[in-house]
Amino acid sequence: MKKVWVLIVSILMLVSLVGCAKSANVPQESSTQDKSLVVATAADLGTIDPAVAMDNSAWKISYPAYERLVNFKGSSTEVEPGLAKSWTISTDGLTWTFIIGDNLKFADGAPLDATAIKYSFDRLMKIKKGPSEAFPSLERVTVVDPQTVVFKLKTVFPAFLSTLATNGGGIVNPTVMKQEKDGDMGQNWLANHTAGSGPYVLSEWIPEQSLKLTANPNNSGDKPKLNTISIKIIKDPSSQRMALEKGDVDIAENIPVDQLKELKKNPDLVVFDTPSLMVDYMYLNTQKPALNNPKVRQAISYAVDYQGIISSVWQGNATQMRGPIPQGLWGNQPDLFQYTKNVEKAKSLLQEAGVKDLTLNFMYSDNKAWWEQEAQIIQNNLTEIGIKVNLQKIAYAAQREKIDKGDFDLTLGVWSPDYADPYMFMNYWFDSENSGLAGNRAFYKNDKVDQLVRQAASVNDQAQRTDLYKQAQELIMQDAPYVFLVQKNYQLPMRKSVQGFVFNPMLQDMYNFQNMNK
Repeated sequence: MKKVWVLIVSILMLVSLVGCAKSANVPQESSTQDKSLVVATAADLGTIDPAVAMDNSAWKISYPAYERLVNFKGSSTEVEPGLAKSWTISTDGLTWTFIIGDNLKFADGAPLDATAIKYSFDRLMKIKKGPSEAFPSLERVTVVDPQTVVFKLKTVFPAFLSTLATNGGGIVNPTVMKQEKDGDMGQNWLANHTAGSGPYVLSEWIPEQSLKLTANPNNSGDKPKLNTISIKIIKDPSSQRMALEKGDVDIAENIPVDQLKELKKNPDLVVFDTPSLMVDYMYLNTQKPALNNPKVRQAISYAVDYQGIISSVWQGNATQMRGPIPQGLWGNQPDLFQYTKNVEKAKSLLQEAGVKDLTLNFMYSDNKAWWEQEAQIIQNNLTEIGIKVNLQKIAYAAQREKIDKGDFDLTLGVWSPDYADPYMFMNYWFDSENSGLAGNRAFYKNDKVDQLVRQAASVNDQAQRTDLYKQAQELIMQDAPYVFLVQKNYQLPMRKSVQGFVFNPMLQDMYNFQNMNK
């Protein structure tokens, strides 16, 4: 009997050795499944709850973890079906009916049906944080059957379909209510967990160090080629660059513009470079006595060296704005009047306005690395036309507070649209009812402009809206409530081994992880 056991053990050892030899020479299925992409970013995230988060950095996690009724299509601002396979709109533009796919599931296997969609939007509107502002006319959501959901609007809102593709439109698993504390609808739990149906789930979060996304086996789409996505918090740009060049990370988000030229020379790297919809502009507080004269504001617009800012601050990686609506978004007017530096014209306008010995306070913060250099250039530009400028650098939180109160003369800001509609620029920036942080940060008021932008927001016909916004833009350029500085290029250095990345201007700082590979 002992000999028999020895023989059996010997055979098992032989089989085991053969198996090991086979493993060494034949690629295993798990090697593909275990592919991971590593992204370096500079700061840890705040809440990732889609009903609360307003930060693109947070959306980097929440966008791939949740699905929406519609999605932005590829690299365009158009929308395509997401969870919804079709939809219809009533003739009065107030009722939208969506038919969703069947057999949809959340990551935990729970069914994703019309009831879950209603729950998500009811939750969004009840929490009433920033993301809910994308749905100003939403009155109610009703369930017809498990695959049919109806949205009723209080007033026509032509941007409605596009808003459904935003992060706030993410569908949340109703089981999150098990995590509710003190009536918070699960906000505390969803701040650092996910409860969606997207291609990935958040599986790990080590504060100030890293986050990890893992492929969702219950997602209804194609299986991702990347099983895990690691987000590493690397605050120092030099350390990010070193990690990228060594291959420790695949993508580095915070490399300074002036270093990108060198990275382009590295044969192992590529710098993705394309125009974005992010704009950089200066607010002129039109309610201040010194700035309530359009001629003074025009003079300031003529004084600025736009091309100097583009070449020195942006190393050529930006274009001058032509009015408020950026290139790439419908409603942009390529033949709209554009200010260029003209010192003599600026001086003449100040003389016509009867202004001399003007002193302005120019407030900026540490929120954007480039603002200090821009502020210094603009200070010098205004000195050339006889305006003294006092620079005031303050904390970002303090800057926002002062902007909301109108406690400033000049200040800098950036803006990128949450949804693909010029409403995000024209109605936020210029409707006098939106003064302060709500959007109209120049405290600008022109009754005709108010009429035009409000009318454009009340009809669904795009051609009619384009014409109304064009008329408004022509008046705005004469009034010059802002200095329209630059439209920024989006630049992202990555390893050449990274495949399938598609930049969508509506999803800046976010990734199509489910379509990427390496």
